[in-house]
Formats: sequence, C-alpha cells, structure tokens
Amino acid sequence: MKLWQILILSILICGCTTVTHNTQPKVESNDIDKAESRITLGLGYLKNGNMVKALENLERASSHAPDYYRTMLSMAHYYDKVGETHKAHRAYQDALDEHDDNGHVLNNYGAFLCKIGEYSKADRFFNRATQAKQYYLVSASYENAGLCALKYRNLYRAKQYFLKAVEHDPQRVRSLLQLTRLEIDAGDFSQARLRLTKFHRDYGYQQTSLKLLVDLEKRAGNLAMAQKYRSMLATQ
Repeated sequence: MKLWQILILSILICGCTTVTHNTQPKVESNDIDKAESRITLGLGYLKNGNMVKALENLERASSHAPDYYRTMLSMAHYYDKVGETHKAHRAYQDALDEHDDNGHVLNNYGAFLCKIGEYSKADRFFNRATQAKQYYLVSASYENAGLCALKYRNLYRAKQYFLKAVEHDPQRVRSLLQLTRLEIDAGDFSQARLRLTKFHRDYGYQQTSLKLLVDLEKRAGNLAMAQKYRSMLATQ
C-alpha cells in the first residue's frame, strides 16, 4: 500500500465514531445510520476494486446525509482513488467548508495535499487536526505529518512528529520504527538499539525490526551480531 493510501485510510476507516457537537450536521440520527451503512459498503467495494458499486453506495450515503463529514470524506476519497483529482480537491474543500474544526476532515485533507505534493499546506492541516476539539486520533495525525515530512525529506521535522506521535500513543508501532530508522541513519546507534530492545520486549521480533537490527549492527561494525539477526530474519 502506498504512503498516501496509508495516510488517508487510517483515519477514514478508524475515525468513524467521533463527531463533535459543533460539526455534526443537522440530520436525524437514523439518516446518519443509513449513511454509515452505505459508506461501509461503498468503501468495501472501493477496496475490492468495484468502482461502480462503490460510487452507487456512496451516492446513496450522500442522499441520506449529504453534509455528514464521513459521507463527504468518503466521496472525496472515491474521487481521489479513481484519479479525479480536481473533483477530489473540490470535495475535500466542501467538507472543510462545512466542518472546518473537525479533526478527521483536517487530517484527511492534509493527507490528500501531501499526496499531490503540497507539503507545506499539508503540514499546516495536520497540525490543525492535532489541535481540534474532541479529536482523539492525535497520534495518528502526528504520525501522518511525520510520514509526509519524510516524503519531502525534512528529516528533522519528521523525527519531531514521530516523537510526538509516540508521546501521545506509546504503542504507535509505525512511528516507533520510523524513529529507529532515523536514529540509525543519523548514527545514533545506542538510542536505536535501546528502542529496538524495548520494541522486541513488547511485540517480539518482527521482519521490519529485524531488518533494522541487521542494518544497525552492520553500520556499527558488529558483523557477528548482524549475521545473527540476518539468520533470525531468514526464519521469519
């Protein structure tokens, strides 16, 4: 899965239950329920590559709750997925106009902006998302900001964001591993080794973490240890 897909889908799917009182559209709750059912179907079809059924269900969701933030984000995601970048941009803008303080909207728009190369603007929206009221996926937005910073090679900013992500959620695995990679690349082998030791204590040996260990020990000149971890990786 590509970076931008991770950024968008992680919030689009996980962020389905948090709506602030200030941003919830004025529709009946049963309309929201109907829209959610269609959104679930639509995103499922989209994931499986059935674009016709995806659009049909997402348009039905719009007919039930056109101003519901999840409906608007799902339509924007659909347009992005099928290569209608201009329509996707317009759909994200419409969602932002309607829900300018909704953390999910701010985060997803930031992910879209990062994908199309508007990195500075994306960074601003990720940061706005982390400050949004009643938005509980702050660690995800910091992680997304870090991934975006990596994409435009701002390694210092990326590290600060991954640190923030881990502060807000110590079990943020992707951020932990990205931090370790940055520390290895910077020659901070002791800190990287400590971080991986804790990671393996909490989660066990994983392919990604073992690859980092191999690289770490090779760069540190510990060739025997590098070979040990390379052998462990081969059995994974």
